[in-house]
Amino acid sequence: MAHRELAAAILAFLREQPAGRCPTASEITAHVVVSRPTVNRHLDKLVKAGQITREHAGRATGYRLAMPAAPAPAKSLREYLLQPLAARAPVSYQRAFVDDYVPNDSALLPRSLAEQLHRDGRALGRQPAGTYARKVLEQLLIDLSWHSSRLEGNRMSLLDTRELFARGRTAGNDTDSVMLLNHKEAIEFLVDAVPEQGITTLVVRNLHSLLMQGLLDDPNAVGAIRRKIVHIEHSVYVPSQVPGLLDEMLATIVAKVQLVRNPIEAAFFLWIHVAYLQPFEDGNKRTSRLSANLPLLLNNCAPLSFLDVDRDDYALAMLGVYERRDAALAVELFEATYRRSITKYQAVRQAMGAPDPLRVKYREPLGEAMRRIVTGEPLATVLDVLGMPAGDRAAFTGLVREELAHLEPYNCARYRLAGSIVERWIAAGRSGM
Repeated sequence: MAHRELAAAILAFLREQPAGRCPTASEITAHVVVSRPTVNRHLDKLVKAGQITREHAGRATGYRLAMPAAPAPAKSLREYLLQPLAARAPVSYQRAFVDDYVPNDSALLPRSLAEQLHRDGRALGRQPAGTYARKVLEQLLIDLSWHSSRLEGNRMSLLDTRELFARGRTAGNDTDSVMLLNHKEAIEFLVDAVPEQGITTLVVRNLHSLLMQGLLDDPNAVGAIRRKIVHIEHSVYVPSQVPGLLDEMLATIVAKVQLVRNPIEAAFFLWIHVAYLQPFEDGNKRTSRLSANLPLLLNNCAPLSFLDVDRDDYALAMLGVYERRDAALAVELFEATYRRSITKYQAVRQAMGAPDPLRVKYREPLGEAMRRIVTGEPLATVLDVLGMPAGDRAAFTGLVREELAHLEPYNCARYRLAGSIVERWIAAGRSGM
């Protein structure tokens, strides 16, 4: 194979890879069917030419296409935001940023990107809203809680977070623990409530109340439209300080996002505008991150966990929205982290294997049985109440007992059970099995 043909073959192979995957030199060699030394020489040349990049090291070394240079708008915006505060003009909230947006006519994301991410991230087939999120819930609880909290300066490690979630709330929980546990409970609420309630201002406000419980000086401020002045650190942006306007604009944001057909555009719209409005006393950014998942849940798309987002990159993306109403940097960050989320949760779903036909057939009765038994009803009584067909009764009974044996406070949200109820049931000896 000629030099140019081999280079083109390598580039084409890398271009075909799903987001986040970096084939090794061995995999590339097997694909192009050329000797390993020859492939290594071409890989070195392509790296030096800036066409591909090396990822990781040693045996895990992989290759991917080099990221294109930042487009002019993003580069220009970054240069502006990196100037000292004194060189940037103070700006206030501009409601036209929302008012001028016409759902399905206007777009914050490039349309081709929103369509591609929707194709890549959606689940195949017709399924009830929230099915995708429920299938990956245990991993989602860890990922979104930890990565979102880390963006707020949380210092707890990923391993410690797993142990915390298994242990649950205790009297001695510090602020970092409370922040993470609040995220977990907010995500459980989101997965449970959104398929039934949809995207509403009450859902957004309840997300805030769960995220900020125990973290605000005024307990009455959780979920409430703020009446205090807020300031954005290291920014010349001055949010609106008028409660009536904050209430009105949050309702407008929700009303508009309900009409957006592409769930990726809708997710981006919510993320940007909840943060830009700053409707709450504190916790606006973390509320915006969870709110971005509402359209994704309703449309069975991969959830958005903000995996591996750098705090400084995130802050700069938000500053671009706050100070210039320019989403160029936010688009870059959103695309990169959502592609990571798509890859992550597709792998999680594949690792779980094909769904059990009995579970699919009796998904709702299984949840009803779990709730009834944990709250005190005997298994035999529950089976009679549910009217389980005789042909499936034995198999369904075995399924219920298996689920009860593995039910824990950290995995109970899929059955719409509160962690505290499950804890009491376990302490009582897992009665009813």
